Amino acid sequence: MVTRTESAHSTLKGWAGVAAITASLFVFLTTELMPVGLLTPVSSSLGISVGVAGLMVTLYGVSAGLGVPFIVAWTRRINRRVLLSTLLAILAVGNLITALAPSYPLVLATRLVMGFANGAFWAIGVGMAMRIVPDRHANRAAAVVMSGISIATVLGMPLGTILESLTSWQTTFLIWSGLSVLVFLAVVVLVPSLPSANAVSVREVFGLPRVNVRLRSVLITVVLFVLGHFGVYTFIRPFLEGTSSASPTFITVCLIVFGAGGAAGNFVAGYFVARNVFASFTVGAVSLVVSLVLLLTIGNGPVGVMIALALWGLSYGVVQLSQLTMTRNSAPETFEAAMSLNTLAYNTSIALGALFAGLLADNAGITGVVWFGVVLTAASLLFTVGTRRARS
Repeated sequence: MVTRTESAHSTLKGWAGVAAITASLFVFLTTELMPVGLLTPVSSSLGISVGVAGLMVTLYGVSAGLGVPFIVAWTRRINRRVLLSTLLAILAVGNLITALAPSYPLVLATRLVMGFANGAFWAIGVGMAMRIVPDRHANRAAAVVMSGISIATVLGMPLGTILESLTSWQTTFLIWSGLSVLVFLAVVVLVPSLPSANAVSVREVFGLPRVNVRLRSVLITVVLFVLGHFGVYTFIRPFLEGTSSASPTFITVCLIVFGAGGAAGNFVAGYFVARNVFASFTVGAVSLVVSLVLLLTIGNGPVGVMIALALWGLSYGVVQLSQLTMTRNSAPETFEAAMSLNTLAYNTSIALGALFAGLLADNAGITGVVWFGVVLTAASLLFTVGTRRARS
């Protein structure tokens, strides 16, 4: 019989492991997005254009999305702590090679490999956190891990830019390599052994949407939501510059407000999602649509922008955790495989959302991009409500 003391100790150790997994998300996401703030020095140092330097982000994201279903299936019998440790080791070595690489093609090849590791983490990380705490805390553990997104947005990217201004972009990646090593050690020490819980082959992974109607519906919801949200978010800076003549400092503050709202949304959703995930998603999606409409109507002044972005971040945090829980509920026996498809849909939709929004920005103006977000996020809400009623 497990005593209260043993149970408390086990729970405490589980949360320590959740913290290590959250730190993993932080280093993976900052490694993915940090080049956004370093494109100019990278291009100058390596003698390439800024657009070509942007491929550091593009290739990383493409491999993270397209490769993950295969990697998760091919590693389906590997202990998840061992797999996560391996992914972090790849991240540490990749950041080191990036810092020391003598040529840009080597940087791109390295980023491509690191992207595969990133995608695999997204497929297994949240599920690992949910497994190492008591069942009643599973959704809260997922919320804590997802808060790593907001932490990376609020702290990670600005910190990388500051480090580059004080040292160099190579030193910045070198520091991130060392940070990846520290997180690797934390995972080895704090995360318990986690044998693979739901082994699925590649054929079964890609067959899931065909045989699982609920999962297919969730993936469609994810595609619509991500297309709309990231289509607007990608162009938030030019929107603010064009509508409110925002300075770079004010834009940085706005992004911090958005990130803080996202963190708050994650924690709020951690409480409510466990009780009613459909209601949580509905409220979050409605609020997300409202926040984008507010951006259009009152976003021409600093106060209005702050209100819209705070609500947008909060709503995004709620919707983000809700869609993860919806994915888990739709395929509880094959959660990692379902998450690999979720990651594929998510990353592909980020790229497509930026592409479509870019075309709109060039041909219909930056305001058209926000309307694009309104329509797509509203479509994700209507689709989810409609499919639920159809199943009722």
